[in-house]
Amino acid sequence: MTWIGTWSNQYGSKLTITDDAGGRLHGFFRTALSDSGFFGKDFAVAGLHHGDCVSFAFAGATPKGDMVCSFTGLVREGKMQTVWHVAADKAVDGTGKRPWPHAVMTNADTFERIAA
Repeated sequence: MTWIGTWSNQYGSKLTITDDAGGRLHGFFRTALSDSGFFGKDFAVAGLHHGDCVSFAFAGATPKGDMVCSFTGLVREGKMQTVWHVAADKAVDGTGKRPWPHAVMTNADTFERIAA
């Protein structure tokens, strides 16, 4: 299978894969969610794939501090089903401390290819 193309998730965020040679992925990600620290610019993506399994990640300095996001999943019936994790360095609790439980978010997204 080829991974190259643009994929969109249920929120309108876009994953564009420009290279999938040798079991590796490269491209960029742009979120559609204005409340995300990643909002407003493209982030370089690096990842791996094997068969219908995929994993990719991106990271950068954001208005919400340094952040990293990783997606892992597989393709079923033409849709990329993923689980994602975001870790944010500046996440704080009500006391102003930066505890681990407040630094990580996780959820699931479904991507569909919208352009080859």
